[in-house]
Amino acid sequence: MTPARRVYQLLLLGTAIGLGVATIGSDVINPQFLSGAILLTLGFDAGVLILAVIDARRVEANRVVVERDRMERLSIGRDNPVQLTVRTGYQPADVQIRDYYPQAFKADKDHFRLSLPAHSREALTYTVFPAQRGEYAWSDIQVRQLGAWKLAWHDWMVPQHQTVAVYPDLIGLRSLSIRLTLQTSGNIRRARRQGIGTEFSELREYATGDDPRLIDWKATARRSRVLVRVLEPEQEQTLIVLLDRGRLMTAQVNGLARFDWGLNAALALALTGLNRGDRVGIGVFDRQMHAWVPPERGQTQLSKLIERLTPIHPVLVEPDYAGAVTTVATRQTRRALVVLITEIIDATASTELLAAMGRLAPRHLPFCVTLRDPQVDVQAHAPTTDIPNTYARAVALDLLTQRQLALAKLKQKGVLILDAPANRISDQLVDRYLQLKAHNQL
Repeated sequence: MTPARRVYQLLLLGTAIGLGVATIGSDVINPQFLSGAILLTLGFDAGVLILAVIDARRVEANRVVVERDRMERLSIGRDNPVQLTVRTGYQPADVQIRDYYPQAFKADKDHFRLSLPAHSREALTYTVFPAQRGEYAWSDIQVRQLGAWKLAWHDWMVPQHQTVAVYPDLIGLRSLSIRLTLQTSGNIRRARRQGIGTEFSELREYATGDDPRLIDWKATARRSRVLVRVLEPEQEQTLIVLLDRGRLMTAQVNGLARFDWGLNAALALALTGLNRGDRVGIGVFDRQMHAWVPPERGQTQLSKLIERLTPIHPVLVEPDYAGAVTTVATRQTRRALVVLITEIIDATASTELLAAMGRLAPRHLPFCVTLRDPQVDVQAHAPTTDIPNTYARAVALDLLTQRQLALAKLKQKGVLILDAPANRISDQLVDRYLQLKAHNQL
């Protein structure tokens, strides 16, 4: 039982009554009435407290029912919705609710207070933001319900223990899946796609802007209307993603480890490749190949990749780029697009990376993806007015310059390059892959 505000107000009233009795007939306390005033005050306060206890006890027969919807998997780096359901009985209810989510999460709300009519149902939603993958325990839900006399809160815990796993960005994967489905079904205009494919898909009527070389003259003659051949990128190509989990991937970028941004991008790329009919495989490496999922087709491959890669975390060791590339060259004899997701500092520190990526050509198409820290960009382009900030800006500009020199050396070796902020890498990588497919660069 927790006293409500009305109890304190009544206790103050009892004290005022006692003082009034004690000062009858004068401006100061009269000793003749002091003992009676004390007894009156104590009796009044005791009566208030007894009524408060009774008020709290009466709530037990009309407790609200609070439940948390079952959660299975949360997405790292996203605001994940959590829903509580509150149901009332035959009486209205004023309630306070607090859900004890894992302390490692950030939440937009930590408690609710609401008034509900009798025989009603209310859904309460808040969001949690997990910054690390793993399993986390949700605790019970604390509920306070105000008594009918508004003298006391009845306080109890609702057992709602639950263990929830935090996965890579599943919310982003669902959104990407919808986008790719719309593109495939034609709801997004084909004219927005760049390039021309090599495999015949269908015939359709000629539209302004179509390449005249794609007109099918035989079909046009048979149907008495101009028809063009629709060509799509070749299917059943091979996509290999190598994800670095070494020292540089442990750094935090916008609240997440750089490795987590890379993992989200790798899965987004895998989903896109599988949606386009390609065979997709992923390897995660440090000093050795820590995990290897051979390239396969089909949507079951994505589930296999998620389950296999989710438990992996970055480590403070230097990666062996040569060993990772050798593994690909040994296990993948057919030409493939090999995407290496990593971080780069300068040409000197990235000598092994430059040599390893150069070994992939010409058998494979090497593609190096680097995850830039957007805070360095902000620092490099921010105006400065004092010496410390000017020095910090100079350092940031030097880092970007050295980075560009290293990337330029990779380009000279025939390596495709994508250098983008870590928090925007997934969308840019998917778009770049679709461009490569459309232009038949593989």
